[in-house]
Amino acid sequence: MTTLPPCPRCGSAYTYEDRTLLTCPECAHEWAPGAPDAGAAGDGAPGARVVRDAVGNVLADGDTITVIKDLKVKGSSSVVKVGTKVKHIRLVDGDHDIDCRIDGIGAMKLKSEFVKKA
Repeated sequence: MTTLPPCPRCGSAYTYEDRTLLTCPECAHEWAPGAPDAGAAGDGAPGARVVRDAVGNVLADGDTITVIKDLKVKGSSSVVKVGTKVKHIRLVDGDHDIDCRIDGIGAMKLKSEFVKKA
């Protein structure tokens, strides 16, 4: 049995092989064994978090997105409708990846799985 290297991003010892890549089950980081940039998150600087929309496009600060599902606003009777465009998003850490301001509703936090890049 071969010993697999720990995850270069979080240091987890529970890595496993998935075809040609090594994968960390704790932080979901994938990398090619022996790659010179094994600590990179895929796009951007080493250790940078990559946020993807529902279709798989990489999101960045300042992007414009479109909501793909009606979203109830917690603590209100308002609903963010499908097709609502949101400009100038800001990516944040946490379970809600996106901070934004929606016209008619105000400041909101959205999950990236319910939006697509416009």
